[in-house]
Amino acid sequence: MQHTTSQILYKYWNEIRGRRMAPRRFEIEPARFAAILPETFVVECEEGEGHRFRLAGTRVTEKLGFDLRGREFSDLFDGSEHADLKPFLASITGQGAVGVITAEMSTASGRKALFETLVLPLIHTEDRITRLLGALSTRNHEPWLGTEPLKPGRIVASDIIWPDGRPHAVAERMAPPPPSPFKYDFTRSRLVRSRRRLFRVYEGGR
Repeated sequence: MQHTTSQILYKYWNEIRGRRMAPRRFEIEPARFAAILPETFVVECEEGEGHRFRLAGTRVTEKLGFDLRGREFSDLFDGSEHADLKPFLASITGQGAVGVITAEMSTASGRKALFETLVLPLIHTEDRITRLLGALSTRNHEPWLGTEPLKPGRIVASDIIWPDGRPHAVAERMAPPPPSPFKYDFTRSRLVRSRRRLFRVYEGGR
């Protein structure tokens, strides 16, 4: 990821995530990244219902020239790109990957702009990823953006990043810790008093 907006949001998300596959939706505090908030968005991805924009910042709407709320995430890109988006999004929602897309978008008059889109997984009410936090920013300053609506873009590059260095299944990352091997059966022990101290003695083997 090359844009400062993407770097700021990723750093915040990664700090909140800790050692988990993804942070929970309600752990995200927009005030912590207020400076870039207008360039962020939230996508809802319930099973069988696609990937729909739930929220979109004002700068995102202004630059694209249309409101994203209620639209499919894939609507940002040309129809010829949709088949490749499915495994891309599946890696994010199923294995906790971070996605970065660089896309070229143009207007009807032929003006073009390069956008970087960052996509980060979030856990919502259940122990699975059903929300995506993202940012959409221009790679270069284009003063004309917002004067004409942009058409669906052509993907120039798409990258999958594994924050922990490798993919993880949801079940693996959400599973409770294994039972401790040091649990003792207290019914098989006896108490021994020595002066002012009390010891619990376990019968050992050879």
